[in-house]
Amino acid sequence: MNKSRSFKIVAAALSMAVVLSACGGNGGNTDKPAPSGSPDAAAGGNATAQPGQVKELSLFIDAPWYPVTEWKGPVADKITEKTGVKLKVTVATDDKQLPLMIASGDLPDLVFTYSNIDRLSDSKLSYSWNELIEKYAPDFKIDKTRIAIHTMDDGKFYTVRNSFATEEEMKNSKYSLGSDGNPGIAVREDILKELGNPPIKTLDDFVKVLGMVKEKYPDMVPLIMDKDWIEQYFLAQFGTETLLDGWYEQDGKVEYAIKQPKMLDFFKFMNSLYRNGYILAENFALANDQIDDQYATNGKAFAHSYTVTTADSDNIKIKNNQGNYTFKMLPSVLSKDAKVVSSGLGFAGTFITKKNKDPETSIKFIQYLASDEGKKLTMFGVEGEHWTWNEEGHPDFKYNPSDADFVNTNGIKWWYLYNDGVTEGMLSYVPDLQKTQALMDLKSVRIYKPEIGLIQTQPDSQEKTIKTKIDEMVKNEKVKIYLAESEEAAVAAYENMLKNAENIGLQKLTDWANETYQKKKALFE
Repeated sequence: MNKSRSFKIVAAALSMAVVLSACGGNGGNTDKPAPSGSPDAAAGGNATAQPGQVKELSLFIDAPWYPVTEWKGPVADKITEKTGVKLKVTVATDDKQLPLMIASGDLPDLVFTYSNIDRLSDSKLSYSWNELIEKYAPDFKIDKTRIAIHTMDDGKFYTVRNSFATEEEMKNSKYSLGSDGNPGIAVREDILKELGNPPIKTLDDFVKVLGMVKEKYPDMVPLIMDKDWIEQYFLAQFGTETLLDGWYEQDGKVEYAIKQPKMLDFFKFMNSLYRNGYILAENFALANDQIDDQYATNGKAFAHSYTVTTADSDNIKIKNNQGNYTFKMLPSVLSKDAKVVSSGLGFAGTFITKKNKDPETSIKFIQYLASDEGKKLTMFGVEGEHWTWNEEGHPDFKYNPSDADFVNTNGIKWWYLYNDGVTEGMLSYVPDLQKTQALMDLKSVRIYKPEIGLIQTQPDSQEKTIKTKIDEMVKNEKVKIYLAESEEAAVAAYENMLKNAENIGLQKLTDWANETYQKKKALFE
């Protein structure tokens, strides 16, 4: 399976059904559909689908890397039992397939996507949730923040992303730590011991240890990085507020990521890793996200940069291969400047398309997934079989949530067509796992600015064109900075990247971003 989305990801990745029914539960009269809005119809309640009542809806998952491709397994079966819905699943072959489907009008009943949310939030393509809820599921309540985030210029909202939680929700949930989609680095415990267990409490300590590894184990790669997780961990240590293609806020105004005051320091640091031989030039051109795993689990690398799950997942693979060493996570905070700014609006959302053959069943299906029972079933598995509820307020798992093979085979987490960051964040609270501490560290330095996430260019707009060009330019130019032969050359390459951005139209884009920001942040006041 492709691991990268387990994060975007990490992380996270993405998380469908109908209800109904017919859902039986209606005085035992299984021939009579439950009225819209009845407790049994939407909440999953005691409703159990009867043979012959199950309806099939088609679902397109706009994520070629998705690890589950069929509606099967105990979680899918339980959802069908509760809602009377099963899904005929198609996973995208590439990121161009959905745009082509939209252009041709060949859409399924449901679409789950993270990269085409703006495009599908269109009354010509999708039913608005607010209209379907008003007509078919008036007791389906969605909070004002999520509605504000997803409401389009036409006053309607067409989806609600999963994996989102407000700052208040996270603060009120002690055991919700965040998703696997957070950066982390793990190092070999045996080699660290052979080096005398030098402390790694700062970024300088870590760099010093990489140097010791290079000297004592010249054939070993000091640090191998997942192709999709090259910058995230280090950007956080430098206290930058966004990744390389985002927006940050300062003194009430927003600027494009690469202009952040500490960005040049970050680039100098990455360049120094390369010039000192601690990372490989080829790391920036890895063909897939499995190659770094092979370096780590085959004994060819000392440190492995990926997500907070790195040590746990690497150790499972090493043990399965009869390996005799283990990885342990570095602290998530190695700098007094460390900071994580959450401007995320969630990951992916489910759309009920205008081609949908049963909008009523579809919105009630989503309503079930949005219920407390539905969220726990989707994210944790079948209660009693996969987990039990601890009186302290968190699930006790009967499996290792970092065991991707078990999770994927049982259909746990990935059917989160509607869920939230709080429930998803509890999947990470496993006291015996290293990622738990890593996420607790990150939670301590996380700041929430969801209004930044609302600065989104619209499909086919001039701003979209400019930003796409700048983002692509940065993808190419940043590698020149990383691989510069001297610090002076790295600084020159960074300044050239800024100049290129200005020539493409960065100031015009920034002016639009600030105008949008001022309008959107009012939604949170």
